[in-house]
Amino acid sequence: MHYEYELGKAGDTITRELLDLKAGETLVITADTESDPRVVNATARSAFSIGSKPAVIWLASPLGVGQAADPMLPIDTLVGALKGADAWVEFNNQWLIYSTVHTTAMEENPRLRYLNLVGMNTDMMVRCVGRVNHRVLSEFLHEVTNRVMSANHVRMTSPGGTDLEFHNYPGRAALVRDGYATAPGTYMMAGMIAWCPDMESINGTLVFDGSLIPPCGKLERPVRLRIENGEIIDIEGDAEATQVANYLDSFEHPQMKRLAHCALGFGPGARLSADIVENERIWGCTDWGIGHIGKYLLPPDGAPAPSHSDGQSLNISLWLDERIFLEEGQVVDPALGELAAKLRKH
Repeated sequence: MHYEYELGKAGDTITRELLDLKAGETLVITADTESDPRVVNATARSAFSIGSKPAVIWLASPLGVGQAADPMLPIDTLVGALKGADAWVEFNNQWLIYSTVHTTAMEENPRLRYLNLVGMNTDMMVRCVGRVNHRVLSEFLHEVTNRVMSANHVRMTSPGGTDLEFHNYPGRAALVRDGYATAPGTYMMAGMIAWCPDMESINGTLVFDGSLIPPCGKLERPVRLRIENGEIIDIEGDAEATQVANYLDSFEHPQMKRLAHCALGFGPGARLSADIVENERIWGCTDWGIGHIGKYLLPPDGAPAPSHSDGQSLNISLWLDERIFLEEGQVVDPALGELAAKLRKH
């Protein structure tokens, strides 16, 4: 009975509000043998109750993510199913986003609405989906995005040692991750904004003290990266740092040593865990990607790489054109303080 009733509400939030699923539409749900069947079944039940046609595909868990998962996936079968779908929810723990399955399906099915909810479990689904006021969160995230993208120069620091600065790229849009997947495209769980700044302008120190997935998971000790012109020049720390260096080197691909995106987390219910989707939405964190950059973040072609990792620096302070916006993870912009307080009560 763990969260049985609450899961029903969260499933309805996904199908009825976030996907705006209609009777007669086909919803493909993908999961692997590490996924939580309760969240899969709650979503499929809700879709069926609307009159849509849910199809659940269970996979053996790959030993990697993104393109690194390709050799272990039934690519043609998955792409064939997704080419006939109206919507796709991914619950895989070893995620398919950035894999050949994801890129091909999105290219060959122009109507596909893809919602990434990888690694979802019952607690996260209740806290980060079912109990979130998505309308208010969407308003807040769009206001944050307007302020961030209006700035030319950005600097961020953290108690853990991050001290990084860069310039925004003129005219390049940010992605507002408010959870709504009502039009064709790639969407994520609500609670963050993400963008590609002028990648060559990124310099300083980036300290991951939340998680780094893959290869580490939740970090017991921080990993310190020295960044020059968007490239990882040095990796310092204990055993985790060696693990990260070996992992990135193993691909023998230059993009796997470069930063891929910047993001800010504002998920009201997000907590530090072993799950990347939740961690990159921790309130007041910055999440940086490494490796593959999708076309939707860096048009027109992205920056292909064999895989993609995400790590968090917690409780950041953020300056936009030398004006402080966040102080150790808390919103100090007075115009947004009321919205932020309302969200964090839920």
